[in-house]
Amino acid sequence: MIRAMWSAATGMNAQQMMIDVMANNLANVNTTGFKKSRANFEDLFYATYQEAGAPTAAGGTVPVGIQVGMGTRPVSVQKLFSQGDYLETKNELDVAIEGDGFFRLLSGDQEVYSRDGSFKRDNEGFIVNSRGNRLQPDFAIPGDTASITIAKDGEITCLSSEGEIIATGQIPIYVFTNPAGLKAVGMNEYIATEASGDPIEGVPGTENFGTLAQHYLEMSNVDAIEEMINMIVGQRAYEINSKTIKTADTMLGVVTSIAR
Repeated sequence: MIRAMWSAATGMNAQQMMIDVMANNLANVNTTGFKKSRANFEDLFYATYQEAGAPTAAGGTVPVGIQVGMGTRPVSVQKLFSQGDYLETKNELDVAIEGDGFFRLLSGDQEVYSRDGSFKRDNEGFIVNSRGNRLQPDFAIPGDTASITIAKDGEITCLSSEGEIIATGQIPIYVFTNPAGLKAVGMNEYIATEASGDPIEGVPGTENFGTLAQHYLEMSNVDAIEEMINMIVGQRAYEINSKTIKTADTMLGVVTSIAR
C-alpha cells in the first residue's frame, strides 16, 4: 500500500508539472515568436521479486519476471522550435525568420538570441527590440531615411525620399547544434549554454539558415486546442492518481484494524 501511495504521489507531481507547462504555453498563445514547451518524464526504479529467466524447481526457466515500478519523475521541459504562423503587419522593421535561426541582440553586456522580430528605432537610429536591446551587429538608420527594405538574405537598404541609397547593412542569423539546449531568460530571449553549443553565424538563405520576411512577424507556435485537450488529459490523470492514494489509504486502514 505504501508503494502504491508513493507511485501515485509521483504521478500527481508529474501531472502538476505538465499542467504548469501547458498553462504557460496557453498564457503565451499570442506572444510573438514564442515557442511552446513540453514536459518529458521517465519511470523510476523497479522492485524485482523474480528475475525473468531464473531457474525453476522443475528445471525450467521463468518466462516473465515480477517487477513493480516506483512511479515517475520529470526529466526535462523541452522547447519545441517548430515554425509559428505569420502575421502581416506592414511595419517595415517587422521581420520574421522563415526556417531555422535566431536574431542576436545585446542585453547590457550579454548576448541574447530571439525569434521575435518586432524591431523599432531608438533615439540614435539603431535597430532595437521592445526592451531597447540592439540588434547585432549595430546598424544605425540615417535620420533622413524615407523607406527601408530588408531582403530575404538580410540585406538592409535605406532609401532617401528621392529613392537614393543612403545606407546599407546586413542582418545575420544564428543557428545552434541543439536549440533545445538554449536557456530561456524571458522577454522572448535565450542565452547559449554548453548544451546548446556555440552560435553559428550565417547569411539568411544559405545552407541551413532560414530566410527573412519583411513586414511579417512569427507568432506563437502554441495550438490552443491541442493544449486544452492535453490539459484535460492531465487533469484526469491527476484525479486518478489521487484516487489511487485514497484507495491505498483505505487498504492500509483495513490492515491496521486487523492488527488491533
